Amino acid sequence: MPLSDYVASMRSRIGTDLLLLPGVTAVIRDDERFLLARHRHSGLWSLIGGAVEPGEEPAEALHREVSEETGARVRIRGIIGVYGGQAMMATYPNGDQVGYVTTAYDCELLTDAAPDLDELLELGWFSRDAITALPRRDWIDRVIDDAPVLGRT
Repeated sequence: MPLSDYVASMRSRIGTDLLLLPGVTAVIRDDERFLLARHRHSGLWSLIGGAVEPGEEPAEALHREVSEETGARVRIRGIIGVYGGQAMMATYPNGDQVGYVTTAYDCELLTDAAPDLDELLELGWFSRDAITALPRRDWIDRVIDDAPVLGRT
């Protein structure tokens, strides 16, 4: 995944040291199945999302990230929660350390999705139970557990 101008500028100053970034996560659902992406850099399954750029509204960042990674459009139904801490820390293959604080949005898919093969290996729909058997980013378990069951208020 290419670095944004902002992150590249920060990296030129701090190298691979920890960079704390605001992020967004799309919890895209069809009934009780969740759309996950398997990422090329890790081989792990995760929810779709990424960093919020300076001056960008988080909801705009969510729409941009979903479009970049899947070519799809979504409708935001609401916010599931905000997540951070140790579970949201990552070290990329080039050594860059990142800590995300991400806002997870409950979303409905409006158009077909296909993976951006530069960043993703594949997309798949999974039930809550099937997700637990996948090689995945552990933090998504908490987000999916927090996602309301559709049809219940």
